[in-house]
Amino acid sequence: MVYIRAKKVKKDQYLYLVKSVWDSKKNTSKQQIVKYLGKASEVIKEDIPLEFRNNAKILSVLSTHNPKDIRKREDVVNKAKQQLFKKLTEGNLEESIKIYKNYVEIFNISNFFDKILRPVMIKIGKDWERGKISIATEHVASNVAQTLVKIIINQVSGSRNKKKVMVCVPMGEEHHIGCDVLETYLTRKGFKVFNMGISMPTESIIEFIKIKKPNVVLISITIQDNILAGQRLVKKIREQSKIPILIGGHAMQMEDPSKFEGKVVGDVSLEDILKILRKIHLEIQ
Repeated sequence: MVYIRAKKVKKDQYLYLVKSVWDSKKNTSKQQIVKYLGKASEVIKEDIPLEFRNNAKILSVLSTHNPKDIRKREDVVNKAKQQLFKKLTEGNLEESIKIYKNYVEIFNISNFFDKILRPVMIKIGKDWERGKISIATEHVASNVAQTLVKIIINQVSGSRNKKKVMVCVPMGEEHHIGCDVLETYLTRKGFKVFNMGISMPTESIIEFIKIKKPNVVLISITIQDNILAGQRLVKKIREQSKIPILIGGHAMQMEDPSKFEGKVVGDVSLEDILKILRKIHLEIQ
């Protein structure tokens, strides 16, 4: 049995998708979290895992937390995705910025990254693979998206803590917008972020780790063809350091974690990244 559970923190409600499982040792049922959905005022139908998305009871409970505006907010999300896709593929940075600014007046920055920018960039990549858009259009859209993220980076700020995070990609991975998004989000949370960009040799990454001594390395892999390069990068880092290594990105959705000498987190939300960082004892502000 799967259902939604609400938890109140101060004045806000936070929703979790949970299921009942049998504890044979205690001879009773217990709750197991399937997914953290987020702040009740921001959760929409798309946040529910696909297999439970049309569950009438779950949708009914979800609507009780947002009886007046859930449909309106879903419309805002869908409209923003359609608009951003159009403007990015047109190479229109100015309008893309307007879409971002209008969206964060209702939702927050991490919500924009998770529910708008990331799915739009995934769609652009898939449309290129299927021949629906040209490689030139894909490059234009990626460049505009990267510029948009940089503009957001310059606008965010956070109280600094002493934790340092390196974000990087393996050699051959040309999609680094995931790293740019992580840099923006973690900078906003007060971290010192070292974004290594693309085409950084493995030896240079290892040398940087020795000099700057980050507390954790986050590796983003978008294209499945780069998984082997990612495995080699993780192995080389592990040979030189015991630093915690997290591997994520769109290519890691179905990947076997045992193939990596680090923690595979898959294609998760920014809030999930924060939870994982907590588990490895990084202080989140």
